[in-house]
Amino acid sequence: MRNQLLKTGEIGVFALGGLGEVGKNTYVFDIEDQLFIVDAGILFPDEHLLGIDYVIPDYQYLVENQERIVGLFITHAHEDHIGGIPYLLKKVEIPKIYAAGIAVDMIENKLLEHSDIKPPKIEEYKSYYKFSFKGVEISFIRMNHSIPDMFGIVFRTKEGILFHTGDFKVDYTPVGPAAEYDKLAAIGAEGVLCLLSDSTNAERDELIPSDSKIGKSINELFSRIEGRIIIATFASNMYRIQQIIEASVLNGRKVAVFGRSMERAIDIGMQTGYIKVPKDYILNAEQINRAKPHELTVLVTGSQGEPLAALSRIANGSHRQIKAMAGDTVIFSSSPIPGNQEGVNKTINKLFRLDVEVITHGPLADTHTSGHGAQSDLKLILSLTRPKMFIPIHGEHRMLKTHKELAIEVGVDPKNILVMDNGDLAAITKDSIRLAGKVTSGEIYIDGTGIGDIGSQVIRERKMLSEEGLFSVVLSINSETKTLINDPTVVSRGFIYMKGNEEITASLSNHVKKMALGELGKKMFNEQTLRQTIVDQLGQIIYELTQRKPLIIPIIVDLK
Repeated sequence: MRNQLLKTGEIGVFALGGLGEVGKNTYVFDIEDQLFIVDAGILFPDEHLLGIDYVIPDYQYLVENQERIVGLFITHAHEDHIGGIPYLLKKVEIPKIYAAGIAVDMIENKLLEHSDIKPPKIEEYKSYYKFSFKGVEISFIRMNHSIPDMFGIVFRTKEGILFHTGDFKVDYTPVGPAAEYDKLAAIGAEGVLCLLSDSTNAERDELIPSDSKIGKSINELFSRIEGRIIIATFASNMYRIQQIIEASVLNGRKVAVFGRSMERAIDIGMQTGYIKVPKDYILNAEQINRAKPHELTVLVTGSQGEPLAALSRIANGSHRQIKAMAGDTVIFSSSPIPGNQEGVNKTINKLFRLDVEVITHGPLADTHTSGHGAQSDLKLILSLTRPKMFIPIHGEHRMLKTHKELAIEVGVDPKNILVMDNGDLAAITKDSIRLAGKVTSGEIYIDGTGIGDIGSQVIRERKMLSEEGLFSVVLSINSETKTLINDPTVVSRGFIYMKGNEEITASLSNHVKKMALGELGKKMFNEQTLRQTIVDQLGQIIYELTQRKPLIIPIIVDLK
């Protein structure tokens, strides 16, 4: 069924994730009553989402319109673009997944972990491929990013060309193949109706160093270090992993790998040819102990201070095989993602306590560069493609707003730019762009094996428990005789220490007793009303006594 918010001939564009946030990128193009999904990512939760593993978009709109879905088109293999695929496939029937190079292997590997999914066919595309659908031709433009095989997606429609950049930066000396700037200029000359472009670094007015420069910097660092090197980076950054291996080989070091995601990334990288390692240069756990410190590089996960990652366990002294010692040098080949700074700092402090040398990215050592373009890169893409209309994507709201200003500087008419939120529907024709309304969108929390069974109410309760604690009161009653069998029992966890606070707990117990007797004395006694009365009245009394609001749980045992 066609989208009723769109007029005949209009193209619909909306995001289920990726706008107002950095993560869960899921964009949908509604063209000729067909739905083209671009990416299906996850968002890693911040500290207020207690106990949540991942956040995915609400796929309800896709469930309701699945007969119109043509396929899922993947720009590249980062988790915020492919991590949601298994959860999407559990909800929606996708006819085909279109992906390139290493993304195919990463997706196949990911789907193996979900035995309850019957995966659709994965069609591998290359940069010169074209796919034709009803009134739409899709083609691809290679871009540069921190992972191989990153492609922007071109939609040729009756109304004009729409171009979705995916994640990118402008790198004139990339580690892998060069970006296809000639194709960008060609679609610009042909005329781009609407550009959707990555806004992650829209606020940064600086030159983002080339990945090849980081490779030279890492090699130079390795040549100066005499002891054992422990280096942490993102498992998804294939180019960086290859640079670390090359620097190790050049400096006569063998490589040991720790961390499940890092081991898997290296396996996939070696299978696809993106990671090349001389024979016998990757050591197993037994061989590590026989290697001399100056002949060893330990490549680990944990560059973001993740508590269970290999580097954090090394810093804690809880890693089974690697113990940090004086003479070791730990290198962070990454920058902290916003929100992770505290975890990274904790890890660094623990390493300093072990008398270990720590090198992080900064003015003295180039150990990392962003995979996202800064302002000059974004302006270059805008200048090459010369879009009539513009929708900034992939970023928090302030990043999208800044990207809008950059587009205006380059000459895009402000009336033709939409800064949107997830669920906002843009309606586009060759002459106009407008906000047509909203489609169903939202967040679904993944907690262990549960998908969507944790709602905002549960998160609020977890937050309350973590900050204010729990106060429970157990009542034994007889609803037939309308009597209280014994005095209420009070249980406190994380609220007050019961020993030493007997006066408060006795007072609260008496208040509950009065409430219970009052409710039992009523002609129409109702257990639910008693519970609610205890929660409401006890909450006020506790707040007046302690200025705190614990989670109150009344437990009523009816012994009639």
